[in-house]
Amino acid sequence: MAPSSSSASAKGVVVTVPVLVLAASAAAVFLFFLLSSLSSCSCPPAAAVPAGYGGLISSRGDRGASRVALSTTKEDVEWIKDQIRGNGLHMQDNVLRKGINPRTRAEQLQDLLQFKGISHYEGAEANNHTALPCPGELLVEEHHSNYGEPWAGGRDVFEFLAKSTNLTPDSRVLEIGCGTLRVGLHFIRYLNPEHYHCLERDELSLMAALGYELPSQGLLYKRPLIVKGEDMDFTKFGSGVLYDLIYASAVFLHMPDKLVWVGLERLSSKLKPDDGRIFVSHNLKFCSRLGGDECTKRLRDLGLKYIGKHTHDSLLFNHYEIWFEFRRS
Repeated sequence: MAPSSSSASAKGVVVTVPVLVLAASAAAVFLFFLLSSLSSCSCPPAAAVPAGYGGLISSRGDRGASRVALSTTKEDVEWIKDQIRGNGLHMQDNVLRKGINPRTRAEQLQDLLQFKGISHYEGAEANNHTALPCPGELLVEEHHSNYGEPWAGGRDVFEFLAKSTNLTPDSRVLEIGCGTLRVGLHFIRYLNPEHYHCLERDELSLMAALGYELPSQGLLYKRPLIVKGEDMDFTKFGSGVLYDLIYASAVFLHMPDKLVWVGLERLSSKLKPDDGRIFVSHNLKFCSRLGGDECTKRLRDLGLKYIGKHTHDSLLFNHYEIWFEFRRS
């Protein structure tokens, strides 16, 4: 008698234990060879870091996902040139046009004082909605014109000094005469919180730095230590701090030579041994006026050694700057 359809179906799905064991063994062998081939494959290497980035250090001090470049590369320059060319852009006269009403800083300040803004609060309400009221002179950035050269030059100084000292976010930096933070902003943004210190004597510059630049750039959380003082008094920075970089941009040439030497004497012990560096811009007249041998002797007595002279070019305008490098002897 022919078998029933139900019994035929049952026989069609029967799988014996030996068959299951054999299948599992085969799967394990396949997986083993697959993993072995992946581990030994000649896969393409990770993309190389473009030269000039100084290592692409993350804001946490490690090589994480949030990376910050120390300097502009040739690839960066070519990319932005392509963007300008690709959009067919050419410099134009800045004249009145639809949606754009060019104003000088003086005109902008007058508009701000007279009209306050397109939308603003009146009466008692005017004082209830601004956490950090800022003077109009700072809001129109008059202080960006204090330096005899474009504000953008601050980035050039940062890139040169950061690369020259192999700076990392965990480094500590002291600036003598940070002014309105034309350079300092870039260090503050790059360094870990509280790792940037500055001594500045000019009160209006400090108001611009603390009352406008830090809050407008979203850098209040970095808590830089910016101190009003003069006569090269560094006591407020603490006695145990050692700096990777101490620099003075166009500051020593405005000081009496005697005060510069007082400052160097106080700074020598605050510089990290071996890798710590002092950079001074523009000239060394405080040194050259003594004569070469006498200058070398005085530096040696302070525990400092002159390393050499450097120049760096600006990225955006025809300008170069001169720097002189020192370290502990």
